[in-house]
Amino acid sequence: MDSRRTPLHAEHEALGAMFTDFAGWRMPLRYDSELAEHHAVRTSAGLFDLTHMGEIVLTGPEAGAALDHALVGHASAIGVGRARYTMICEADGGVVDDLIVYRTGDQEYLVVANASNADVVHRALVERAKGFDTTVEDRSADYALLAVQGPNATAILAGLTPTDLGAVKYYASYPTEVAGKPVLLARTGYTGEDGFELFVAPDDAAHVWHALIEAGEPHDLRPAGLGCRDTLRLEAGMPLYGNELNRDRTPYHANLGRVVKLDKPGDFVGRDALAAVAEQGVTEALVGLKTTSRRAPRHGYPVLDAEGNRVGEVTSGALSPTLGHSVAMAYVAVGSTEPGTALSVDVRGRHEPVEVVALPFYKRTS
Repeated sequence: MDSRRTPLHAEHEALGAMFTDFAGWRMPLRYDSELAEHHAVRTSAGLFDLTHMGEIVLTGPEAGAALDHALVGHASAIGVGRARYTMICEADGGVVDDLIVYRTGDQEYLVVANASNADVVHRALVERAKGFDTTVEDRSADYALLAVQGPNATAILAGLTPTDLGAVKYYASYPTEVAGKPVLLARTGYTGEDGFELFVAPDDAAHVWHALIEAGEPHDLRPAGLGCRDTLRLEAGMPLYGNELNRDRTPYHANLGRVVKLDKPGDFVGRDALAAVAEQGVTEALVGLKTTSRRAPRHGYPVLDAEGNRVGEVTSGALSPTLGHSVAMAYVAVGSTEPGTALSVDVRGRHEPVEVVALPFYKRTS
């Protein structure tokens, strides 16, 4: 089966992108150097094509109530124009996906799902919305999604939109124009930097992409692929579904119990199981690991205590371009989660010393 291509595929090819298959899509992994793209996002700006993400729209008088039942968050309490990070869980509390929910109208919500789970989330929302006065539609084909991330993102976008970007709140969305094209402008991000997401019609994607490239030239904007996106989110301590999040663990295991609103009105899928975990606690939790070595712990590598006993497993790891040493996230037994705890990771038979540290590894200063 051929991989799907975004409306910007020809632009990526013209820029000499190296592609990778990801969740059924042919996506740019990098254009030149993952390291250079990573540093651009940290010091100037990067431009990403994120069209592979899934967009699901709920409309109707009970759209908010349906999402309150389907998700762990309190969607009906989101103000119009605002957004919230949340999750959809199984009845046993396991994470099906992490999501961003935008309330785009009094009776309309836009749910953005990870590419690998878009179909699963759509089907789950359709099933869970039964009995509510709402319509659930997979609208992924109606959107291309671009993201401008980095310290210069505001300066690059400011000349292309009538919206006062200084007034654009974090986790909010605004219908506006960019380069003369209708856009839903959001400010969320998955890199640890400030920036904006642009939901545009597929036919307008290339026009907006080229306008951003041109406006970004004086600001050292670089097109950026999925490769650097992974190291950026890792430095920022942001979870990736399939690594830090999965159906075998609850939000509490990932230290994200804050997204579970046990006190919201009514019942929701997974409530009883999640309430039990909240009361009893977890036996393992997600931590950051820091090493002075350049040999990066990788997904699946065992984590060992001082006696060589296995106490956990690495979920994500890489050499941090910003910090200059390797970092990782791992699930470890609760007795080994305190920052400063000395552990080691079995890196292909060699025990590399690591130290438990608080997440995130990197946090922007402005």
